[in-house]
Amino acid sequence: MSKLAVFDFDSTLMDGETIDFFADELGFKEQVVAVTERAMRGELDFYTSLVERVALLKGLPYSKVTELCAKLPMMPGAAEVVAGLKERGYTVVCFSGGFRDATQPACKKLGIDADFANFLHVGDGFLTGAVGGEMMHSDAKGELITRLQSLLNVGREDTLVVGDGANDLSMFAQADTRIAFCAKPILKKAATHSVDVKDLRKILDIV
Repeated sequence: MSKLAVFDFDSTLMDGETIDFFADELGFKEQVVAVTERAMRGELDFYTSLVERVALLKGLPYSKVTELCAKLPMMPGAAEVVAGLKERGYTVVCFSGGFRDATQPACKKLGIDADFANFLHVGDGFLTGAVGGEMMHSDAKGELITRLQSLLNVGREDTLVVGDGANDLSMFAQADTRIAFCAKPILKKAATHSVDVKDLRKILDIV
């Protein structure tokens, strides 16, 4: 029988927010962190906050983006939880409201089956400050998970979701096992389980 596990990327599989690492490089991390925090608490529309934050990245060399993405710190237990879920028959997927430049190398390293994220626009070797993709809206993860469930023939009773912020709410609505990982209060309310320590292996105790 097919089973599906979907993980958020930033502050879930990866220890931090990709966009904060980029902003740090340009010297305005605090500005970006403040907007990210508000979006994750559900105080700001995710789409608006994403467009606003990416606009600040204009002019960052793309070579720097790939360099930073290659060394993003994974959350403790990330490799073990992916391996453990696969042993239990799960297809493991990553949904990110962030960027494919970050999810692709990390998911390859972790052995994740597929990753879905947004794309940073690049011109002449530099970020243009624009972003595009399927994961830009607050309900994007919910829409995509229902499509995957249909493709894989997996019901909500065999679906596990893990996330930390408000933009994970839409996928939480489509799964019976909902794990809030070091999460904001808005997501904890929608969860069936909470893990409050930075150790993804704790998820294997739940499944």
